[in-house]
Amino acid sequence: MNLITSLGLAVSALLRNRMRSLLTTLGVVIGVAAVIVMQAMGAGTTELVTAEISSFGSNMLVVVPGGDGGMFGGSLLSAPLFSDADLEAITRECDAVRYVSASGTRSVRVVKGEKSHSTTLSGVSPAYFAIREWSTDAGRALNEDDERQAAKRCVIGHTVATELFGGQDPLDQEFRLHDFTCTVVGVAEAKGTSAFGMDQDDLVFLPHSTFNRRILGDTKIGSIIISTVSAERTDEAIQQLQSLMRQRRRIRPGDEDDFRVRDMREVQEMLGNVTGVLTTLLAGVAAISLIVGGIGIMNIMLVSVTERTREIGVRMAVGARSRDILQQFLIEAMVLSSLGGLLGVLIGTGLSVVVSRALELPLMLPFKAMLIAFAFSLLVGVIFGVFPARKAARLRPIEALRYE
Repeated sequence: MNLITSLGLAVSALLRNRMRSLLTTLGVVIGVAAVIVMQAMGAGTTELVTAEISSFGSNMLVVVPGGDGGMFGGSLLSAPLFSDADLEAITRECDAVRYVSASGTRSVRVVKGEKSHSTTLSGVSPAYFAIREWSTDAGRALNEDDERQAAKRCVIGHTVATELFGGQDPLDQEFRLHDFTCTVVGVAEAKGTSAFGMDQDDLVFLPHSTFNRRILGDTKIGSIIISTVSAERTDEAIQQLQSLMRQRRRIRPGDEDDFRVRDMREVQEMLGNVTGVLTTLLAGVAAISLIVGGIGIMNIMLVSVTERTREIGVRMAVGARSRDILQQFLIEAMVLSSLGGLLGVLIGTGLSVVVSRALELPLMLPFKAMLIAFAFSLLVGVIFGVFPARKAARLRPIEALRYE
């Protein structure tokens, strides 16, 4: 008996019990769909994190005090902070560096009349906006005059503008910041909520010289943000920075650095690895339902063998060989699993689209995962269909004909 005939007989047998056949494939459908959705969500999350890291600025490096001990260095208490002279030295001696900015942050409360709002205050150099590729929607960014004069001028985010000024134009308006009055010279370009849940528009930018004098009461710099000349020269810039800072901080050969140069590519790679591991883990858990679906197929096929024992005896009596019976029942199991795999791919694709839109993730359909999941569903059909098929093929014709 050829494959086409066996396939026709298998499909006819399954169509006689449509509801049972559909329910039998349910485990495979759920497993395949879950694997596809998990992979799509993982790929979408990775893409979102990559875009988020890229939005920090092109070719950005962060220099922080402290040794090993975390993503951005170790203890800040035991390591000396940086100075304006360090910024000047980096600008002068590191030719792979394009822009350099000091950076410091504090949580503050800003007040305008009867309105007040808690926000994040960032003390930055004028180059910060070029490093972050962050423009203004109104007014201007901070400039060298603001930094040199330690001016009480600032750039605010849209959230702060709304909270303090409502629908009014905030430009040239004043509000209370810490213990002094600050004038708004610009409104930063709206960035929205980051992938990490932070409102990027809930910020106030102050010249770093003003930040040090008015907020910290110190001239030290907590961290330095740098943009390299090009992505190709990022590693060269890191080497230049490390060599320069070791020299300026008088670190002897063989001694450990008391600062760290962090490449945002490291953060991106680390987060990508984390999301990749979680995605694989969740997809593995989802794949368990494929095994459960395979057990369901085997169970129903065993029931089918019992129900059709007399039919098997008749077919053997008229000349069907054991391998013909084996082939028919194995094809039935494979048809069930492939049907479940196909439905799972369709449902998984639809759910991926819906979930991506609901969570505002980039839609990344995992075509490779679709093929693998579908192939695995076929494999499940073969593995769990062999035992019922062998049982049917080993029936003796006389005993099968006598079965009621």
